Amino acid sequence: MIAAINSRKDWKSANTEVYVNDNNCANVYLHGNLIAWINQDNDLTVFDGGCQSNTTKSRLNALCGEFCLRGEGIFQSDFVWYVRKLVGALNGQSMYKIDEFISGYVFN
Repeated sequence: MIAAINSRKDWKSANTEVYVNDNNCANVYLHGNLIAWINQDNDLTVFDGGCQSNTTKSRLNALCGEFCLRGEGIFQSDFVWYVRKLVGALNGQSMYKIDEFISGYVFN
């Protein structure tokens, strides 16, 4: 999936698909539902595809590992999804902002 996005090539394996549109943006689908969009600048927009499953979260975190800053990603607590976004550092420690996940969240 990551290699296909980086090379801007269409790709499909099992339940995951990458489709590159005419604007050279990569759309990632899981079970036919859009879960991510990566634009020409490699900014990542994430969606839950209508299902906040462990598989969806796993795919999104794989994308965050490639297109986001270290430590950014999606996690779950008490059945609620959250987004962890790096906002800076204090005394050498990374500082993160935690927001409740919303479909269409943009990492940039």
